Amino acid sequence: MNQFGNSFRLSIWGESHGESIGVTIDGVKPGIALSEEEFRQDLNRRRSGATGTTPRTESDQPRLISGLYNGHTTGAPLTILFTNDNTRSKDYSNLTHHFRPSHADRVAQVKYSGWNDPRGGGHFSARLTVALVAAGVVAKKMLPEGVSFHTQLLTVGGETDPARFEEVIRAAQAEGDSVGAVVGCRVAGIPTGWGEPLFDSVESMAAHLLFAIPAVKGVEFGAGFSVATRRGSENNDLIIDAEGHTATNHAGGIDGGITNGNPLTVQVAFKPTPSISRRQETFDQATGRIEPLEIHGRHDACVAIRGQVVVEAVMAIVLAELSLRA
Repeated sequence: MNQFGNSFRLSIWGESHGESIGVTIDGVKPGIALSEEEFRQDLNRRRSGATGTTPRTESDQPRLISGLYNGHTTGAPLTILFTNDNTRSKDYSNLTHHFRPSHADRVAQVKYSGWNDPRGGGHFSARLTVALVAAGVVAKKMLPEGVSFHTQLLTVGGETDPARFEEVIRAAQAEGDSVGAVVGCRVAGIPTGWGEPLFDSVESMAAHLLFAIPAVKGVEFGAGFSVATRRGSENNDLIIDAEGHTATNHAGGIDGGITNGNPLTVQVAFKPTPSISRRQETFDQATGRIEPLEIHGRHDACVAIRGQVVVEAVMAIVLAELSLRA
């Protein structure tokens, strides 16, 4: 459904071109100082404006409409609302029958018997990640002092040199195309002992929510898939002190599904944005034939640029949930 967590529970609602989008968070500790201004830094990281991001700009001014009194959380559910002020729904009028490839248009129509909102992708849109970022701001305030995040683009369109990322994106844009990317997130200062064996391991909880980010197609922790090419003697993280620090961190800060005191590292693969301006030949339900499709609207050429802060927010949300169980 549209909820995540038990001790720190989110419920996300709204559509891309609906009146508003929001999130209700249950389990927020009482007495946390919180203001609308404290959301600004992370919300600005998600805003468009950089090369490769959508021309659609929203104010993204958060309204805290419950769970706050005299500038502090009350312990009641905290609800944060964002209005949609810059929509162009006419750009999506043909997509109710001529579905975008690799998008949710067709499956949403089938699943919801045609009652879904197709404008801007509706409830499937990356527009809803504004609610995840807002929840991430609150989640960070739930974590112990000393926990820190570092998030960055690792590759763009297969390119590993950050100096060439913009060049790769501009080349794709010039051809009406898009590129995928990998985002890396490193979280330091996490105590040993968070997480549970098996179903609620750190990896399974984090992967669950990371895969809820639109366009995410792969998640790996620590050395990830490269461990399959190694021997145990090469991959083992040797413990070097009583606090559990290790000489290497191939495990990404997690042993047995539980944090081990070393930095938690995760890499997240974003697919190329499926909404591209380049003409595509794809099935049109209205005519029953393969027809040329030209997608209008305003879309990111590399959705991972704005996805960096979303990945960070998700990791904060998962850690807030696990910290309450520790």
